[in-house]
Amino acid sequence: MDRSMNKLSAKELADFLNNPESMRKAVEQFDSKIDNLFEPLRQNVWFNRLFYSASAMADHSIIWFLLAAIKALRSEEQAKLAKRAALALAVESVVVNMGVKSIFRRDRPTYSGERPMPLRQPLTSSFPSGHSSAAVCAFIFLSENDPFAPLYFLMALIIAPSRIHVKIHHASDVIGGLIVGWTFAKLFRSLLRN
Repeated sequence: MDRSMNKLSAKELADFLNNPESMRKAVEQFDSKIDNLFEPLRQNVWFNRLFYSASAMADHSIIWFLLAAIKALRSEEQAKLAKRAALALAVESVVVNMGVKSIFRRDRPTYSGERPMPLRQPLTSSFPSGHSSAAVCAFIFLSENDPFAPLYFLMALIIAPSRIHVKIHHASDVIGGLIVGWTFAKLFRSLLRN
């Protein structure tokens, strides 16, 4: 009985993966469920301040470059690591914003009404989230031999979902961005070592 259930599940999975329309609907349902979880937080002034501020500070990776500059001031070793982090972030931005995003032409979530705080409206594709990609990339590079690694992790943990909260990205865009950023960081780090 177990075997037939496993075969049936594998067949259903294969059918699902071969049907782009069912995949699109599943992603839309997932995004909608996550968006609904954020809705009560959008009514809270403190969450709005936190997420809108985090989202704005991460525009063009400003906060990450600032943290790299501060890291560089701490010691010669930290300066070398900070330069690597800044280089990685610059290359990641080009790869994601001019490369990966141009492959996908996904519309951003719609927002009706007045926003509680000002927010830059990006012109690029919604998928993947560049903020999320940069956040995980910055965390990986800035954390090298750094006692402030938990701070970088916390910031990435706030910035990535902030894009869902402010309705600039779908949840699947953020997940995609995290995967792209992690993959890029790992590949780029191995290139730098060679």
